[in-house]
Amino acid sequence: MTRLWDIRDSFEGVIPSVVATTGADGMPNISYLSHVHYVDERHVALSNQFFSKTAENVRHSGMATVMVVDGRTGQQHILELRFGRSVDGGELFDRVASHLAVTSARQGMGEVMKLRSLDIYAVEDCRPVVGPAPAVAPETNAPERHHLDAAARICATVAAQGDPELMLDGALAELHRLLSYGNSMVLVPNAEATRLTTIASRGYPTFGFGSEVAVGEGTAGLAAAIRRPLRISDMRRGLRYASAVRAVMGSEAVSPIPFPALAEARSQLAVPMLGRGRLMGVLFVESERSYAFDHNDEEALSLVATQLAISLLLAERDRSEAGTLPPESHQPALAPVARRIRVRYFPLDGSIFADDEYIIRGLPGRLLQHFLSAYLETGRTDFSNREIRRDRSLQLPDFKDNLETRLILLRRRLEERGGRIRLLRPERGQIRLECDGIPEIEIVTG
Repeated sequence: MTRLWDIRDSFEGVIPSVVATTGADGMPNISYLSHVHYVDERHVALSNQFFSKTAENVRHSGMATVMVVDGRTGQQHILELRFGRSVDGGELFDRVASHLAVTSARQGMGEVMKLRSLDIYAVEDCRPVVGPAPAVAPETNAPERHHLDAAARICATVAAQGDPELMLDGALAELHRLLSYGNSMVLVPNAEATRLTTIASRGYPTFGFGSEVAVGEGTAGLAAAIRRPLRISDMRRGLRYASAVRAVMGSEAVSPIPFPALAEARSQLAVPMLGRGRLMGVLFVESERSYAFDHNDEEALSLVATQLAISLLLAERDRSEAGTLPPESHQPALAPVARRIRVRYFPLDGSIFADDEYIIRGLPGRLLQHFLSAYLETGRTDFSNREIRRDRSLQLPDFKDNLETRLILLRRRLEERGGRIRLLRPERGQIRLECDGIPEIEIVTG
């Protein structure tokens, strides 16, 4: 009997599987199904969506025969199955339901394809179909990758870095260098864990800092919602991630920042960054090639995602302990003849604009409003992490948000738009505001 572990690529659903059953009258029935899901070395799961005749036959005989196909090579295997039980909840159910949600939403079949239950079968036999050479030859020009070694080296790089910004960029650079992930990004959740915001990206025409996706939508959003890795091997059968992105707008005046997604992504892998029970972000990679990521990629990226989460937690703790009183401001007093910077701030959701251009919202928006107001009132340009944490007016959530990542996001967004407001980091735990002009702040409450 062939080991299920050795044919895991056949459970990707790139090529639909076939299930055969026999009715009480001896009449055979054959149906296509999107996936056969690997459970463990002795069990698989079939999604019970709308194959009523198959379900009826299985209730009668308890048996089913399934053919699965390796999407890389075309190799076929026959599985002889005995029905065990049905489940409508739990880890496996959530993982399968999320996968179906991604691949069916683009076709407008979300409700039709919605998972009702998952049938667990014991595998009594697994054998290859002997035939001519595989229909699809394995890729010979794909780069050789040693996933465990690469993951260990990337984790070491991340662990050695104390600066979160360099940590994030270094991780994406090493993923490209060692594992050939050409398109990658890190997204971080807001305090309410309702949306993810792009804080680092690599391989796209625009960085997209500050662009958002709702938790529960698209591959990255679903991975955050279920807090488990989510891998799609061939997007041609379903949803393109770029089409799934919808920025959740808190004000009609806010325009979404373009999301840095491939227009024709075929493979995607999203892994939640979990540290001590907290969702610190999502590590996301995609490719224009089908089958670009396999189980080895998922395991390697999971190791890196965990290391990033723990390192960000430690960096946040170090920054909060290291913050001191701000040094004396280096910027001269406000000059009445300086150019004006028109700033509009929406307290309802923290949205902030400069010279009619949207910058960001949420906690980063409140932080920028705080810095600009202090600058106008006192001429201050330097602030510390510690004083920011102590300022209750900023509504900084306790143990729910990473201040350091919010400051990185704000600084990068200001830098990317190339405006007249900038944030610098003169030293550890310090933030310096630079303005090419005098802000005129309008508080918009309507």
